[in-house]
Amino acid sequence: MSERVSRRALLSAGAALPVLAMPAIGRAQGRYKPEYKITVVGNRPIALSESAFVWADLVNQRSEGRLNFKVYPGSSLVGGDQTRELLAIRQGVIDGAVFSTINISPQVREMNLFSLPFLMPNTAAFDALVGGEVGQALFRALAQRDVEPLAWGENGFREISNSKRPIRAPADLRGLKIRFAAGAIFSEIYTALGANPVQMSFADLQPALSTGAVDGQENPVNLFLGFRMDTLAQKHLTMWNYCADAGIVSLSKPVLASLEPRDREIVVEAAREAGQAGNNAARKGLGANGDRSSLDECARRGVEVIDLSPAEKRAFAQATRPVFDKWAATVGPDLVRKAEAAIARVS
Repeated sequence: MSERVSRRALLSAGAALPVLAMPAIGRAQGRYKPEYKITVVGNRPIALSESAFVWADLVNQRSEGRLNFKVYPGSSLVGGDQTRELLAIRQGVIDGAVFSTINISPQVREMNLFSLPFLMPNTAAFDALVGGEVGQALFRALAQRDVEPLAWGENGFREISNSKRPIRAPADLRGLKIRFAAGAIFSEIYTALGANPVQMSFADLQPALSTGAVDGQENPVNLFLGFRMDTLAQKHLTMWNYCADAGIVSLSKPVLASLEPRDREIVVEAAREAGQAGNNAARKGLGANGDRSSLDECARRGVEVIDLSPAEKRAFAQATRPVFDKWAATVGPDLVRKAEAAIARVS
């Protein structure tokens, strides 16, 4: 009797072995996709892309093969047009994204908050917004579009560079052709400053700079360095912190709902870590804790780095105040008031 039991037990264990050896039980059962497509604008080393790759790596490792997140940089899944990423997720073409709030603000009006000119003076103000009631309200606005926001990230404050002259006052922008990524608010900001704004995708920016089709651009310093804009005649870089490029690590709601609880937890926790990785990359070498290595690198490459005084920044803020007031109504006056209050508490 005992021998028959032992043989039965061995057969049962042997039958279980192939199942235990399978690296992706959920996928084998047809519950999970072979690949989950994650979109992000640009590529490493920019901060948003860093968040995307960190997120995918962490999920793939911690799920032990059950999930396969693959990053498609440069918004390649939407032909390089980063403004189409949100729509593609809602259509089920893409599974997740590390969004730039600038790129989704045409569809989610509240995200224009980060583009209000000279609202946030520094990273403490940015953190106060995303870490409090305002950040929660913005997540709720995005969640209404079939997308689940999981964590905040950052691509950095957007600074302005150009090939013609130093920019220290609004008059210095007069007549310059400045590229912006998306959103009517940017066109209005640069028009108010006397510049000629030109909208184009990031994929088209580098050739436009190299041929002189545009004179300048506005992007975070980490992107300026990573894509060697100093080699594209961008020799004057003004640090004015006129708006921030916030990132949101996001997954399609149906995709998140399809995951087993343990995998859902892995995805969410990895998203938070990925957002922080992006923050670290965006802020590296910009003066915090005495580290100016990124700014020093700009200078080493022959770029004139211009740090504006508070009075000089106020002149730009005053020149663009009508744009601020107009777009505050679009964002939502109550949300803007809450943002200003949160910033005042850390200023």
